[in-house]
Amino acid sequence: MSAWHSKSIGETLSDLETDRRRGLSAEEAKRRLGIYGPNALTGRPRESMAERLFQQLKDPMILVLLAAAGLSFLSSGGEDWLDAAIILLIVAVNAVISISQESSAERALEALKQMSAPLARVTRDGKELRLGAAELVPGDLIRLEAGDLVPADARILDCAGLKADESAMTGESVPVEKCVGEGLPPETGLADRHNMVIGSTVITAGRGVCAVTSTGMNSEVGKVAGLLLNQEETETPLQRKMGEISKTLSFLCLCVCAVMFGVGLLQGRGILEMFMTAVSLAVAAIPEGLPAIVTIVLALGVQRMARQGAIVKKLPAVETLGCAGVICSDKTGTLTQNKMTVTETWMAAGKDRTALLTAAALCCDASVDERGRVTGDPTEAALVEAARKEGVNKAGLERENPRRGEVPFDAGRKLMSTVYSKPGGGCRVYVKGAPDVLLERCLLSAAAKRAALAANDRMAAGALRVLGVAVRELDRMPGKLTPSAVEKDLTFLGLVGMIDPPRPEAGAAVEQCWRAGIRPVMITGDHKLTAAAIARSLGICRSGDLVVTGADLDFMPQEALEEDVERFAVYARVSPEHKSRIVNAWRKKGQVVAMTGDGVNDAPALKAAHIGCAMGKAGTDVAKEAADMILTDDNFATIVSAVAEGRGIYANIKKAIHYLLSCNIGEILTIFLATVLGFHQMPLVPVQLLWLNLVTDALPALALGVEPVEEEVMDQRPRNAHESLFTRAFSLRLAWQGAMVGLLTLGAYWLGEYVLSDPGEASAAANTMAFATLTLCQLFHAFDARSEEQSVFHIGVFSNPAMNRAFLVGAAMQVAVLCLPPLQAVFQTVAMDPTQWLVVLALAAAPVAVCEATKAWGRRRNRRPREETGRSARPTPTAVG
Repeated sequence: MSAWHSKSIGETLSDLETDRRRGLSAEEAKRRLGIYGPNALTGRPRESMAERLFQQLKDPMILVLLAAAGLSFLSSGGEDWLDAAIILLIVAVNAVISISQESSAERALEALKQMSAPLARVTRDGKELRLGAAELVPGDLIRLEAGDLVPADARILDCAGLKADESAMTGESVPVEKCVGEGLPPETGLADRHNMVIGSTVITAGRGVCAVTSTGMNSEVGKVAGLLLNQEETETPLQRKMGEISKTLSFLCLCVCAVMFGVGLLQGRGILEMFMTAVSLAVAAIPEGLPAIVTIVLALGVQRMARQGAIVKKLPAVETLGCAGVICSDKTGTLTQNKMTVTETWMAAGKDRTALLTAAALCCDASVDERGRVTGDPTEAALVEAARKEGVNKAGLERENPRRGEVPFDAGRKLMSTVYSKPGGGCRVYVKGAPDVLLERCLLSAAAKRAALAANDRMAAGALRVLGVAVRELDRMPGKLTPSAVEKDLTFLGLVGMIDPPRPEAGAAVEQCWRAGIRPVMITGDHKLTAAAIARSLGICRSGDLVVTGADLDFMPQEALEEDVERFAVYARVSPEHKSRIVNAWRKKGQVVAMTGDGVNDAPALKAAHIGCAMGKAGTDVAKEAADMILTDDNFATIVSAVAEGRGIYANIKKAIHYLLSCNIGEILTIFLATVLGFHQMPLVPVQLLWLNLVTDALPALALGVEPVEEEVMDQRPRNAHESLFTRAFSLRLAWQGAMVGLLTLGAYWLGEYVLSDPGEASAAANTMAFATLTLCQLFHAFDARSEEQSVFHIGVFSNPAMNRAFLVGAAMQVAVLCLPPLQAVFQTVAMDPTQWLVVLALAAAPVAVCEATKAWGRRRNRRPREETGRSARPTPTAVG
């Protein structure tokens, strides 16, 4: 593709085969439209409903659930259909939720299409027409004015005071001055192509005539759309772990059930009896409610985050935030206020700040409306706002002494002048512009000029945009208002420095990121000095960190970037391709990457990251559609809150999984040992297993999902997203706690069979005691699962009302089954005497005592290392470099 910015106007017109005055002919435009296609963005075909449904049903957990539903239905001979119906309902709800979330890449492309200008002023056959932007072709001549949305990439042929807001494409925080100019070096970055206009950007001032060079998918915004099309969907850590759990449970359950069935046949038990027992155990052992519980826990987290200013579009993204190790953040509007602000002034000898700011405010076109809002070019608006804070009423001054003329800013001379009437006659000229140029037109001594230039250099080194301001008194209005007539013999007033300042809360949020072991990285299209200054002030760039530019990345192979990515804290003047490269380099390091941004240029990186966070107020539709999460308050600090919420949600999901699996291990062990040891009857009959599954699985697990976030959740390093959920410690905890539940149940059965019952009623009483113990034991065990380390009495027995309600409801349901005669007949239970009840309650509550003792021992074991390291044990990342 031609580097149009490197060509002269003559070469551009020649290569485009267009006439500078008449443009293209209608016939030629029609021919080219057939070659290049409409000036619109294309996308990939949508998946059919059948394809999306198939994608949902091939998930291992879904297949396990469907199999469980079928087995549950068959084991009851078709009579007990409730469990099967519940399982199928869970599958259907999950499928509907997932299918309703359309491809984010498709939505992003739709938003990109909406950004195309609906109409454009085009010259064809020497006549100016208003045509739909989709009809533009390379070679068309278009006319642009302030307020226009640029319909396509184009080379500037003629312009006057033309400025464009390109922040959505380049990240540049202020409008860019455009000029005709000659060809630029081919390697010139997008943000520095001053002789070009970029499609989907906005003209903020001036006017111009341009020749269209690229349309549709060949334009710069089309390249962004192409990146989105090629971006693959990523699997979240939670999705990987759920798949892992599905495979593990499926394998274990099939093995245990097969062994039980085989052993039972070898012992001479009936085929139907063992088949029903194995199927019932499989249904009880597989936590079919786990996907629904995870979905509900994530949904509740989404609601809490929405109240804090973060809207999550994809539920797994909530959990993904919890293991984020890197946050790649755009600067403009994300870490900064996206509002130019005067932060420093320097006055010439004998001049004061009020006079300086008054002159600066009068030498611009920004104004204050009826509501007190300053409107206009961001740089000029900053000057008017600074003057207003100084007590200067620009509107009042202009009413008393009207403006009589101006010499507009010109990129060649780098100055702007305005002329106002002066009380008592005469006029006053105000001039502002580049300090080095302005000083040459002022009446200053050599020493005063050196002092002003030194101040300018110091302020510019601090990444401030510096303007010089001067004034001149005239006895009468010049006959001809020209630069040479008014911009001479000036009195220098001083310098004004401005910058897009950081958000007040951004610094604290960045510090919290460091404390939580999260590496903040700035990626921006702004200038290197400006980006570095903001990054240093926020604490993103620390001693030893490096700042690189897009030009540096162009000469850096991807392998080298992946090797050194941890050394770079700031990336300046980058393109969309660079941002995606940076995100992918961090991903190669095994980090879970969050990316924030607001512009079109951020969309590919938002899509490439594990979680993309778009700005809700200043963000473009493209960024919002490409992202997983939208920050309604455009506040970087909200991301930190979302990370804390994500960490808490993952911890709660892990607690629910721990509870469900440890209880299910207890159930499997109870039946398995009873079968292998040759008990003359099963401790639990199939209908009791299914009831147990209903009482103990849903409500306690959901209550664990809304457990309050534990203390110091942000004082820990991010967990390894690639680490298996079944770590050695987690697996051991599941094993011994599951074994404890199973052995307590078998103990209750043995006591009921041989100690606490009359010989004629022993079997029924033993079965009832085992059933009661296992159910109540799991309800008590839910309290143990509330924290891996902290005592339930430390975190508060009543600090989670949902858990207390779940316990009471489950206990009431179980007592009803044990005590009410109609239900006793259904569930094959008998009434227990007081002694049997006391034994059952003691055995059921035993896990609380055992787990409390284990936690206390673990805290004592860990206390000494923590005391030796103190707070230094908390992960505080050091500078890289």
